[in-house]
Amino acid sequence: MAGMTVLIVDDDDALREGLAETAAEFGYEPKVAASGAAGLSQLRTQVIDAVLLDLRLGGTLDGLGVLKAIQALDNPPPVAILTAYATADNTIDAMRLGAFDHLTKPIGRTELADLLKRMTSLRQRREIPGGAASIDDRTSPLTLVGSSDEIRKVQKTIGLAADSSSTVLILGETGTGKELVARALHEHGKRQGGPFAAVNCAAIPADRLESELFGHIKGAFTGASADRAGAFREAHGGTLFLDEIGDMPSTMQAKILRVLQDKVVTPIGGKATQVDVRVVAATHRDLPALIRQGLFREDLFYRLNVVSIALPPLRERLADIIPLAEHFLRLAAGAAGPPRRMTAALAAQLLRHDWPGNIRELKNVIDRASILVRGDVIDVGDVEFADSPAGKESAGDANLWLSEDLPTAVAKLEAEMIRRALLACGGNRTEAARRLNINRQLLYTKAQRYGLNEPLSEITTNIVRKPDVT
Repeated sequence: MAGMTVLIVDDDDALREGLAETAAEFGYEPKVAASGAAGLSQLRTQVIDAVLLDLRLGGTLDGLGVLKAIQALDNPPPVAILTAYATADNTIDAMRLGAFDHLTKPIGRTELADLLKRMTSLRQRREIPGGAASIDDRTSPLTLVGSSDEIRKVQKTIGLAADSSSTVLILGETGTGKELVARALHEHGKRQGGPFAAVNCAAIPADRLESELFGHIKGAFTGASADRAGAFREAHGGTLFLDEIGDMPSTMQAKILRVLQDKVVTPIGGKATQVDVRVVAATHRDLPALIRQGLFREDLFYRLNVVSIALPPLRERLADIIPLAEHFLRLAAGAAGPPRRMTAALAAQLLRHDWPGNIRELKNVIDRASILVRGDVIDVGDVEFADSPAGKESAGDANLWLSEDLPTAVAKLEAEMIRRALLACGGNRTEAARRLNINRQLLYTKAQRYGLNEPLSEITTNIVRKPDVT
């Protein structure tokens, strides 16, 4: 750590000096810059081992512009993007451009210490990731809505993998947005100018799947009245998304494996053709279990699983449920006018529902209410859930959450998020505080207030004892 120099580029004087002071306390030598141009000047004239870079800088050069310029330098230092305005697009673009990490402000002391340690350790080994990749300044029409830790990990992985031609395997329950991730990989990567083709392997009869994927020539079989290119050739130069690949017949699995190895497809009745396709596959099934049962080829699994992206179910993304619902309300409104608003009681019901159908179910609930409700406000009685125990429970208990007053609602949401974080971390309060993006002392204080300082076994049944009205 001694002698390691950290450059902090931020146009917020207080935040810049605060980060510099904390870095100095950790034993680093801080350098500061109030603009992207000033930061680049220091990088060109001084030895800098790590950079903390604000995304929204004043002036003509924003954080991503500075990141591009840094990556164009010889032996660039690792750069962490810090922002109070994290979105799917700027997270993916930052990681694609070579950012070491992308973090949301405010950043706690423990998280900062860990970040600087990882960055300077990488600098010492001279194994800096990324490169001088270029990207057009654009806003993708694809939006992975959410800011939870779980979805931000997905966004960062998309950014890191977007430019690669390696296969990607997306895992997740039905309705979690696997095709949206596949499209984001395509739209943010170097193949964005090429075609994107999607095939649902579970929806096509086995006797038609080969033709659907590889094509055929006229007269190759009964009913083949014209040539068909097939999905692989249609996706040439772009991306092919194979959805529900866990349902693919074993005979077809062997043919897919050969295409992935040789990059050659043979239409039914035709000649072999070279193809340039990036394959992204997805499934809701447990592939290792299918391998043990002899239903899925192990060699195909390893060929597909070069990069793996696991999508969490919606019930594990509590912080994303309301933003997703509001996003779907905006989509439903379109250009017709302002979107409808949700009552606090409805928000409570959405938070308590278990969402067995995940994001697809949430979208259907919001779309249905948007069509059937005449007024500007959607309330509890305006929505219908799937007939499940979780749905019935949420409808009956909605008022326990957000239907009273704001301080009580905030307290109950805080307590539930702290409880979940503690359970996810096995009771490790330092790690739970990091996940929640608060300092450890604040976590202790709130956990004490909500009665969550008991042993982990008791936290699973603990309830909110008194609201946080501060």
